[in-house]
Amino acid sequence: IQASAAHLREKGRVITIGSNVAIRTGLPGASVYQFTKAAVAAMVKGLALDLAPRGITVNNVQPGPTDTDINAGNVELLAQMSPLKRVANPDEIGGLVSYLARDEAGYMTGASLTIDGGLTL
Repeated sequence: IQASAAHLREKGRVITIGSNVAIRTGLPGASVYQFTKAAVAAMVKGLALDLAPRGITVNNVQPGPTDTDINAGNVELLAQMSPLKRVANPDEIGGLVSYLARDEAGYMTGASLTIDGGLTL
């Protein structure tokens, strides 16, 4: 991000993908993953301040369990953790990312948005 910032157009968008483990207890053996995702959320706040004078927004999407290859063998188990009793569809995560890239999200910056079916309530 730092190397590309000079090449971003005015009023551009930076959107990172983190994880809801940045704000919840992770799993045993996953502490490195958890603290790196928390670091992404913190980085977004600093970058948002740095890039704000150029009208560039910086936001972070923190999905919970999602139906992707990495979770292929655990979807049913992960679904039981959510109040909605399902995991996210990748298109649901993509919809939030798409919104953040639009002009309508131009006043949102430095935010980490959790989309996890209520898992972190």
